[in-house]
Amino acid sequence: MADFHSGVPLRKLGIIGGTSWSSTALYYEHINRGVAQRLGGLHSARLVIDSLDLAPFAEMELSGNWDGVAEVTLEAARRLETAGADGIIITSNTGHKVYDAVAPKLGVPMLHIADATADKLLADKRKRVALLGTRFTMLEPHVRSRLEGRGIALVPIEQAWVDEIDRIIFEELAAGRVVRNSQRKLKTLITELAKQRAEAVVLGCTELVLAVDVRANVLPVYDTTEIHARACVEWMLADEEVARAAA
Repeated sequence: MADFHSGVPLRKLGIIGGTSWSSTALYYEHINRGVAQRLGGLHSARLVIDSLDLAPFAEMELSGNWDGVAEVTLEAARRLETAGADGIIITSNTGHKVYDAVAPKLGVPMLHIADATADKLLADKRKRVALLGTRFTMLEPHVRSRLEGRGIALVPIEQAWVDEIDRIIFEELAAGRVVRNSQRKLKTLITELAKQRAEAVVLGCTELVLAVDVRANVLPVYDTTEIHARACVEWMLADEEVARAAA
């Protein structure tokens, strides 16, 4: 692709990362690759990252201190605003539990991971899916309600599986560990979900893609990390595309 730049600056995206650093690295790669593919040449994304220390943050989540999680998230978002971010994302499905407490207090938009995921599922005509993630994401409404509100039905997940997936995420994937036995367990679960007439599986944790092969399963697998990152690229390039169309 030929190098192109209209003179309109790309929107700058603020990233609340470190939750975990592994998923933040995936976001960084996906977003930069997306911008480079769209604009060509030496283009890359305009990003500013506030990377949190996951250990105390996860401790607050696991202990139910969501006011503390919201406070830390808001402080990070405001630092990103001060650094010139035009919009902000949280690189964690679980972290979106405090979205409603944080987003209205910002002067810039916060792009919700579930909205991007719902858009993709509906574009592909997937109306009955299984949502996998931490126990918070699988059982509470911060992601579920945004999918269900768009007419997407969620296949029930047995509590034993909820507990095991939550363990895999917090004890292994968030620490950057991919365990072969856990990969096998997740593949077995996806096979069982196909028997329950699920049309697709949504990886509703930004680390799950480390343990699930999105191309080699009996069901289509939707990686919320990649989907969210792709939506970020579209948002970042929106002014550039308008200028290009008018040129």
